[in-house]
Amino acid sequence: MLAESGWLPAARFAGQLAAAAPLVATEPTSAGWRIALRDFRAAVGRHNLRELACSPLLFDHFRALRAQGAADLHASVPLDVLALVGRAIPPATLRAMPDAFASRARARYEQALLGVLRTANGSPNGSPNGSPDAALDELDAIVAALAADGPYDFWRLAAACLRALRASNAPELKRFLARTNLLLGEHAQGRRHAPPALVRETVALLWRDFALFGAAAEDVALVDVLHDYGLTVDWHVAGTPASEALWEAGAAQAEHDAVAVAPTRMLGVVTVNAHAYEDFLQTADASMAELALDPAAADAGAAWRASAAAYRVGTAACALGLGHAALLADTLGLAWRRAAHGVPLAGDGLGAHRRASDLLRGALLKIAAGVAPPDLTAASGALGEALGRT
Repeated sequence: MLAESGWLPAARFAGQLAAAAPLVATEPTSAGWRIALRDFRAAVGRHNLRELACSPLLFDHFRALRAQGAADLHASVPLDVLALVGRAIPPATLRAMPDAFASRARARYEQALLGVLRTANGSPNGSPNGSPDAALDELDAIVAALAADGPYDFWRLAAACLRALRASNAPELKRFLARTNLLLGEHAQGRRHAPPALVRETVALLWRDFALFGAAAEDVALVDVLHDYGLTVDWHVAGTPASEALWEAGAAQAEHDAVAVAPTRMLGVVTVNAHAYEDFLQTADASMAELALDPAAADAGAAWRASAAAYRVGTAACALGLGHAALLADTLGLAWRRAAHGVPLAGDGLGAHRRASDLLRGALLKIAAGVAPPDLTAASGALGEALGRT
């Protein structure tokens, strides 16, 4: 039922739970399995697709469940394995650098990284002024200097991820810095494309907290990077950490209360909030003209508008719990966004774009008629494959 609803991360989590179920009666880890099931049920009940994709609690459970059945108990399970199920992530490039610049950048990066690691381990002399922030500021400056102007330069993505991880004091920060240090060495040796696995994990790390808690006005540059990679967020205003915590608590309570008392209706197997359904219909209706544009004929301005329209529909569908429509709309938003950046699809890719647009508009009309949208996974996958080739 989860896959039928388009709740793909939830379906993957459920599959991992099912795979571990035979061990429950015989292994001492059975208590952990039951806790994972309890937390998963609670998250599914909240109908929050972004939480199901990005919740650190669910990801910790997922990683533990994977480890139980893995031959290598220490095998890495990156966040994107759960967070980005079914999502197309475009390739990221590495610009050519003069040898002297590359050597200096690598030396500065390693020195600053050493400072971060030393201060993290309690050494007072690990970084300039004994401050981990000073070393991280240096790393931030180096990554910014490495980045090219293009939207799909990897170091632009890495700079955004570094700022997001710093802001949340994320435990993945040191590992991320170590991995980008290795990539910088390969970049200096002439590598021109970042490893796709690293790109996907970096995008997932950047998206996680924004997906869970929303974005504020000061996050606009980071959200712009997410839009370039096909991901959207909700917006909120919070002036201080304390007010942000209050906002999050209030939003969670408001969502709970709304689900408890609001009228609902069924769209296939998904129960949707009737008020959110009306909002969705208004968003879809206002976006139809842009979604009908021909990708072969649209100029850059039209492509920007079509991308924004698709992302609005994707966000509204996500809020409603319509996973298939949300994923296809986001993938179309990415296709239009790349076209606006001067990286359009061609040949078979244009055909995949047109078919995806037709299917999405057809799905929106069905939803407006009170009928559940069909499984749009194949259309999302075909368009995603085309995007991966550009």
